[in-house]
Amino acid sequence: MNRHLIEGSWKQIKGNVRQHLGRFCGNPLSVMIGKREVVSGRIQKIYGLAKYKAAKHI
Repeated sequence: MNRHLIEGSWKQIKGNVRQHLGRFCGNPLSVMIGKREVVSGRIQKIYGLAKYKAAKHI
């Protein structure tokens, strides 16, 4: 496993939790921050996956 994949997955989980807590508490700022973390995690996970595949082919 690549470190970027694990960190990306963790950011997605953390962002989803923050979104749900923000909706539950009625805090739109937490929802927005959570969405940003999810997107950031997806990008990091995709980048890590691409980096992993490139290293595998070499």
